[in-house]
Amino acid sequence: MTEVDLTALMRFVNWTYMPFALFVLGGAFVGQQLLRRLLDDLGERFTDRRLLLKKVAAIMRLVLIVGGIVIALASVLDLRSEALLAIGGTVGLAVGFAIKDLLASLMAGVILLIDEPFQVGDRISFGSYYGEVTEIGFRSVRLVTLDDNLVTIPNSAFLTDTVASANAGALDCMVVVPIYLAAAEDFQKARRLITEAGATSRYVYLHKPLTTVIKDVFLGERFVTVIDLKAYVFDARYEKAFVSDVTERVKLAFRREGICTPDLAYRDLDLHHGREAPPDRTH
Repeated sequence: MTEVDLTALMRFVNWTYMPFALFVLGGAFVGQQLLRRLLDDLGERFTDRRLLLKKVAAIMRLVLIVGGIVIALASVLDLRSEALLAIGGTVGLAVGFAIKDLLASLMAGVILLIDEPFQVGDRISFGSYYGEVTEIGFRSVRLVTLDDNLVTIPNSAFLTDTVASANAGALDCMVVVPIYLAAAEDFQKARRLITEAGATSRYVYLHKPLTTVIKDVFLGERFVTVIDLKAYVFDARYEKAFVSDVTERVKLAFRREGICTPDLAYRDLDLHHGREAPPDRTH
């Protein structure tokens, strides 16, 4: 934007209303922050409505900020028809190029809120990242991974790339826990122990089905059996806690019933054939 264009634009700014415009912008920013905190607190208190309240907070945040910007601009700019003609196409073109990326991100954010491929509180997979969506902003989506890393992804990326939602707006979420055992072990007994461990976990959601899937795979140079426990947790935030709880219960049950995992079974086989086996670190 040239100096002449900037001067032409400044002639149509009503500086008298500038304090009011700043007050409106500040009020919109503070208001959306207070509203988000209020709804987050209510979500923690009424957990069955947590995702709905997060969705409302995201929409209200967008409404407050956009509304504040519109009111502020309308109060300080002289938008009469002759003023708009005086500003001319050059200024409009320059301003358009300056904010085109911001507008593209804003429109992408609006589309995400309307189309709802996911919402705030969902567990999503995008590219190599998996975590909980904590914010759908004007420019980007923020998610926190299971390792507590904050990842920021541009809104526009979700319009062209594939995204998978684990809970799709529901509070509960499916979790898959793979359990490995030696191929020669009693897989039926192992399956019963795994099912019992999942069904008695404090985090399981029994209003949806709990299933197991058995398959044989090659792990390195060994043939092993894998039993996948598929169950729902009552809140997606307890995904890792459920996996840890089930894994601990299954390992203790296997030890009690004498069922060998691949490392123990093949270590004994290597020793029987006179091959050097990995050191035993179970004690």
